[in-house]
Amino acid sequence: MPDHARLVLERFLPYRLSVLTNRISSAIAREYSRRFDLSVNEWRVMAVLGPHPGLSANQVAQRTAMDKVAVSRAVARLQASGRLQRHTDPGDLRRSILRLTDAGYAVYDQIVPLALGFERQVLDGLPAEERDALFRLLDRLDELELRAEATSAPTAAKKPTA
Repeated sequence: MPDHARLVLERFLPYRLSVLTNRISSAIAREYSRRFDLSVNEWRVMAVLGPHPGLSANQVAQRTAMDKVAVSRAVARLQASGRLQRHTDPGDLRRSILRLTDAGYAVYDQIVPLALGFERQVLDGLPAEERDALFRLLDRLDELELRAEATSAPTAAKKPTA
């Protein structure tokens, strides 16, 4: 058997963060999906637009690190359900501005306490100093990831030619 590079998933940060994120998101999503017929992506769009109305779909994609197609589909479903409205930006007619409707905010205002309650339930197992350390580390990892992404962007942007 040839030697292969070894990846220990239990010690690989992207894998660990992804699995944890998926488990936490899925646990919360079961409730809002059942009660409000919302997907995870739809809730993520609503969660960003709730406190930040007037963003474009591109800005939502940037803030959530979601694929633009996933944001577009979520926006379309939210519009169809009457929870989101899209208007053309008077300053830039190529840009759409997104806002939750009153019906969207009614759902948002019910889900936020559920999400915060679940977060509290998870974090209550950590002493305050560990919670503070966790958020400091997450902020630092975010900063380091952005730096690594910027450093590797020129090579990642190059596409092979056929």
